[in-house]
Amino acid sequence: MGQIEWAMWANEQALASGLILLAGGIVAVAGQFKGWEFGAYGIAAGVFITLLEYPRSKRKKGSTMERCGQKYLAAVVKVFGPLTRNYYVRAVLHAGLAVPGGFILATILGTVCLGIASIIYFLAAIRGEEWRPIEKQAEPKQRAGETIKRPPENPPPRPPAEVRRKQADEVSVGGGHVNPIPVTDNV
Repeated sequence: MGQIEWAMWANEQALASGLILLAGGIVAVAGQFKGWEFGAYGIAAGVFITLLEYPRSKRKKGSTMERCGQKYLAAVVKVFGPLTRNYYVRAVLHAGLAVPGGFILATILGTVCLGIASIIYFLAAIRGEEWRPIEKQAEPKQRAGETIKRPPENPPPRPPAEVRRKQADEVSVGGGHVNPIPVTDNV
């Protein structure tokens, strides 16, 4: 049995919590809730978390499916080096970002989800995982002639005409297929 890569689960959880926090913040600001300032904070924190968590990390074993447009955000995340690569830092960052969202009802779900993501990131950090960018492997280039399939130039081989006539005569004389079980019509 292979080991679980906790960072992969933490990434999905944190990305979802960032989007939930963003949606809750929009609801709080649009609805002019009491304490709507925390909703504005939820919008800012949700956007930041979503941008930070959008690029997936490369898995230790197997292949990693890159998200659409991930390479652009991965370059930005890569620039910050150990601050974004280290999962202890991410765990503390997410735990800290989660606290202000707990003061208003619209962002409480995003806060709880972000707290769970923080715990999972802490577990991933304890197990020694870290964020690594997905790098494209150089694929061997194939020549154009090898990849293009040409249609056949000659028809498929047939038996000689005499054999074909003989087979056709056997079918017409014998009446085709013979059923080994007798069938009678009892009307």
